[in-house]
Amino acid sequence: MEGFLIAPLRLEYKSCLQQNILIAVIQGVKSILETSMPWKKNIILFLFSQNISLFGSYLVQYAILWHITLTSQSGVMMTIAIICGFLPTFFLSPFAGVWADRYNRKSLIMLSDSFIALATLILAILFLLGYNALWLLFTILAIRAVGSGVQVPAIGAIVPQLVPEDKLTKVNATNTSLQALVGLVSPVLSGALLSVTTIEFIFFIDVITAAMAVMILLFFLQVPVHKKASQTHQIGYFADLRKGLKYINDHKYIRNFFVYCGFFFFFVAPAAFLTPLQVTRSFGSDVWRLTAIEVAYSIGMMLGGILIASWGGFRNKIHTMTLSMIIFGVCTLSLGIVPFFSVYLIIMGIAGITLPLFTTPSTVMLQEKIEEDYLGRVFGIFGMISSTMMPLGMLIFGPIADIIRIEWLLIGSGLLLFALGLLLLGNKPLLEAGKPIPQHEI
Repeated sequence: MEGFLIAPLRLEYKSCLQQNILIAVIQGVKSILETSMPWKKNIILFLFSQNISLFGSYLVQYAILWHITLTSQSGVMMTIAIICGFLPTFFLSPFAGVWADRYNRKSLIMLSDSFIALATLILAILFLLGYNALWLLFTILAIRAVGSGVQVPAIGAIVPQLVPEDKLTKVNATNTSLQALVGLVSPVLSGALLSVTTIEFIFFIDVITAAMAVMILLFFLQVPVHKKASQTHQIGYFADLRKGLKYINDHKYIRNFFVYCGFFFFFVAPAAFLTPLQVTRSFGSDVWRLTAIEVAYSIGMMLGGILIASWGGFRNKIHTMTLSMIIFGVCTLSLGIVPFFSVYLIIMGIAGITLPLFTTPSTVMLQEKIEEDYLGRVFGIFGMISSTMMPLGMLIFGPIADIIRIEWLLIGSGLLLFALGLLLLGNKPLLEAGKPIPQHEI
C-alpha cells in the first residue's frame, strides 16, 4: 500500500518540482516585501493564516470526496456531496455579505474558522466512536459550507483594506499561487495519510491548522475596522440587504458580470467535479490517479498565478478573462477526447493555468470598482451565485453521468464555455469596466 502513490510520480522529479514551486512562491512573496509600504506585514500574515487554514481544509475535503468516490463510484452520491458542500453557501451568502459590511471583517473570518474547526472535531470524535455513515460526511460538508459562506465575502472585502489599489493584482495573483502550492501538496499528503492512517487523523490536522490561523489573526494581524462597521447602523438589517441589491442592479457591469459568471460556473461543473469519477471509470480506481489529476491541476494554477502576477494581464481585464474562458473550454473538450492518462494530466495542468487568468482580474475588477461600504454585499451575492450554479450543474450533470459517458458531458460543456468566452468580448458594459483605472484616480 505504501508504494502506490510514490511509484508513478518519480522521486527525483517530485523533489525538483517541489523546489521549483517553493522558489516561485518565495519570489512572489519577495515581490510584495520589496516595497517599503507599511501594509506588507499585515498582508503576509493574512495570506499565511488563510493558506495554513486552507491546507487543513483541503486535506479533509480530499479525504471526504475520495472516500465517497472510491466507496460508492456513483454520480448521484457525488452530486449529493457537491450540493451539500455548496448549497448552504447559497442561502447564507447574501446575509454574510451584509455582515461583512456591518461588522468587523477580521472577527467574522476568525469566527467562521472556529466554527468549522469545532464541527470537524465533533466529526472526528464520532468516527472514533464508530459512527462513520456517509450521511455524516454529507453533514460536515454542509456545515463547512456555512463557515465558508461567512468567510468568502469577508475575505474579498478585507483585502482592499490591507493592500494599496495598485498592488491588488499582484497580491491576489500571489495568493492564487500560494493556494495552488497548498493544492499541490495537500492531495499527495492526504492520499499518503489515507494509506497509512485513518481519516480521523486528517480531521484532527484540520482542527489544528484552523486554530493556528485564528491565533495569527487574533494576536498578530493589525487591521483597522472599516468605516461602516465603526458607525451606528441607522437602517435595519434587511433594508441594508435591499440597499446592496439595489446597488448591484444600478450598475450594469456588475449585473452582466454575475450573469456571465453564473453560466461559467454552471458549465464548468463537469470538469470540476466529474473528472475524478471519469478517471476512476476510464483509467482505473487507483488513489494515485486521483492524486495525480489534483497535482497536475494545482501545478497549473500555481504557474497561472505566477504568470498573472508577473504579466498583469491585458490592459483590459475582460480580455484576459476571455482568453482564460476560451482556453478552459478547449481544455474541457479535450478531456473528453484524449485516450491516454499522461496526456490527460497535461491538459489538466493547462486548464489549471487558465483559472487564475479568470479569477484574478475578475476579483480585482470588483475590488477596484465597488465602493468599500458595498464590498461585502457584492462579494456575498457573488458567493451565492457561485455556490448555486455549480451545484445546479451537478444536479443536472451528475445523474446524467450515470446514464451516458462523462466524456460526452465534457465535450458539450467545453464547446459552450468556448462560445461563452467569445460572447464576453461583445459585452460593452463589461469591456468598459475592465479598462485600467487612470493614474490620477489611484
